[in-house]
Amino acid sequence: MTRFALTLEFDGTPFLGLQRQDQGLTVQQVVEDAVRAITGDDARMHAAGRTDSGVHALAMRAHIDIEKPIDPFRLSEALNSVMRPRPVAVTHCEVVADDWHARFSCVGRSYIYRIRNRRAPLTVEANRAWQISKPLDENAMQDAAQILVGRHDFTTFRSAHCQAPDPVKTLDRLDVRREGDLLLIEAEARSFLHHQVRSMVGCLSLVGIGSWDAKKMGQALAAKNRHELGLNAPPQGLYFVSASYPEE
Repeated sequence: MTRFALTLEFDGTPFLGLQRQDQGLTVQQVVEDAVRAITGDDARMHAAGRTDSGVHALAMRAHIDIEKPIDPFRLSEALNSVMRPRPVAVTHCEVVADDWHARFSCVGRSYIYRIRNRRAPLTVEANRAWQISKPLDENAMQDAAQILVGRHDFTTFRSAHCQAPDPVKTLDRLDVRREGDLLLIEAEARSFLHHQVRSMVGCLSLVGIGSWDAKKMGQALAAKNRHELGLNAPPQGLYFVSASYPEE
């Protein structure tokens, strides 16, 4: 049995998320079905994070155990061939130690959220960014974002369906920057609660249009109450960017 670490890139638009479900196509199902077609193994894929329906990934890390001897390069080439035309690609594949785990060995995760701040409708970026037509004040958003950085109880910013046992997380970084009419919101932490990034972005957008200010953001955080959430941003602007591991 050989454990392979995969780096996956995918467009989340046609999927019900990353994790396999009873109904609907998922990224995990596409990868596992491809492994079965290539090797005959009923292998299970484990990923560094879970993404919702419509959320994308630039470099999701995952692992899968395969009994059949196969070279990592040949495996990645075969997987990409079988998975086509599904919008999932293996960009890197390597053999790792048997105790390496894509999820439990991970010590850091990063996301980026893309907002197009313009009135014209999206064309090539449809389903790949959130369009906000009202002018956004990125400086006010950046100031409000810093209130969320650090170790806090993020109950206000977690989904009602979140399965994490503890709402306390340490947010290492939350930065807002503008490139023309594109706003990029970057978040880094060891781990995140379900919907945490989207909920933080939604509230930052309220700050950007002037409906909220930094004080209101602090009050929402301190409330530790999901009912105090101002807005949950849509999934299409969110991208899983990277996962980090001690040996890297």
